[in-house]
Amino acid sequence: MTKDRLLTTNFSYSLPSASYNNLIITKKGKIMQSPLYLFTVEEYLELEQSSDIRHEYFSGEVFAMAGGSKEHNMLSGNIYSGLRSHLRGSSCNVFMSDMKVKINLANENKTIFYYPDVIVSCDTEDQDRYALNYPCLIIEVLSPSTETIDRREKLINYRTLPSLREYVLISQDQVKVEIYRQDQKGNWTIQTLINIEDGLYLDSVDMTLKMADIYEDVISI
Repeated sequence: MTKDRLLTTNFSYSLPSASYNNLIITKKGKIMQSPLYLFTVEEYLELEQSSDIRHEYFSGEVFAMAGGSKEHNMLSGNIYSGLRSHLRGSSCNVFMSDMKVKINLANENKTIFYYPDVIVSCDTEDQDRYALNYPCLIIEVLSPSTETIDRREKLINYRTLPSLREYVLISQDQVKVEIYRQDQKGNWTIQTLINIEDGLYLDSVDMTLKMADIYEDVISI
């Protein structure tokens, strides 16, 4: 699953009567545009369970997610596999891109749902079946069409999560990993790894992923 995002029309959701998300309609030579329909959180969650296409939710607006590249899928799988093996038997759980993370921006009265590529929660209060509220680690594999979103919008919004300790960005066309890490004083720092011999240490789960394992079968070494 990746991240090419389009403001959804009625191609995958059955919207309330006469309400289509920004849908252009041609009638008798005229082009009309209906008002933007804003979904409630309850509508979004209900519709998402039956949709064949995954959608991210931003304060009422719903964005469809297109499929990703082979490299994107392999990187996500390599990272998930390493984390899954390390966390087996612990109180932590790792999920791939079908699990949402929920963000409440209280100061703006907004609710957001994203689908990270890989996400880890070690909080026993994370009991929601379809979304995580207390992730400690979020990993996104960068795609050309959504890199700006991952670096700006999601970076800002993910860091509002009190539980989040690390946000990791993985490049898919070169060996490059960027780690945003929160220290004990609440300050965020960034570390960049560019060598295949490097190890990605994840403080949130106390493990090291070898860059060679992350990029296995993706980039020739």
